[in-house]
Amino acid sequence: MRISLEGQVALVTGASSGIGRATAQAMGAAGAKVAVNYRSQEDEAKNVVAAIEKAGGEAIAIGADVSDEADVEAMFKATAKRFGAVDVVVANAGMQKDAASAEMSLDDWRKVIDVNLTGQFLCARAALRRFRAQGDRGVSKARGKLICMSSVHDLIPWAGHVNYAASKAGSR
Repeated sequence: MRISLEGQVALVTGASSGIGRATAQAMGAAGAKVAVNYRSQEDEAKNVVAAIEKAGGEAIAIGADVSDEADVEAMFKATAKRFGAVDVVVANAGMQKDAASAEMSLDDWRKVIDVNLTGQFLCARAALRRFRAQGDRGVSKARGKLICMSSVHDLIPWAGHVNYAASKAGSR
C-alpha cells in the first residue's frame, strides 16, 4: 500500500539524522514537499534535501531550535512562505545529555526537557494554529496531521538517562 502525500507540505523536526532523516525522505517519496529542520547539522540537512530532490521531490532545509518559541514560529512561517502551507508536522527533534542522576547538571536536565518536551509542545501548538488558519485546503480529509515522536525509554529503564526518560514520558 503506497501512501500519497501529493499536494501536501510536511515539516519534519530533527530531520538531519536518524529517524527524522528517514521520515523526511519517506514524506518526499510519498509526494510531499518537505521542510527539513535541523538545529546544528546544516550540512546533513542539506544532504537530506539533496536526496529528496534527487528522487524528484521538493525540499528545503530550515535551521531552528525547537525549544525556542521564536525559532519555531519562524520555522513554520518559512515553510509556509516557501510552499504555501503546512499540512503534516512530524515533531521528531530530540536530544540526550547523559549522566548519572547524582552527577547530572541542572543545565543538562533543562536542555533535554526544553528540546524533548517543550519543543513538542511548541511545535504542536504552532501546527494546530497553522492548520486552523489555513482551513480546509482540499488535500486531505483532515486540516492537518500532527505526529509526535516519543521513545521506548519512558517505559524501559536506561541508566544515566533520567532527563531523557522524563522528557519522553511527558511527550507520550
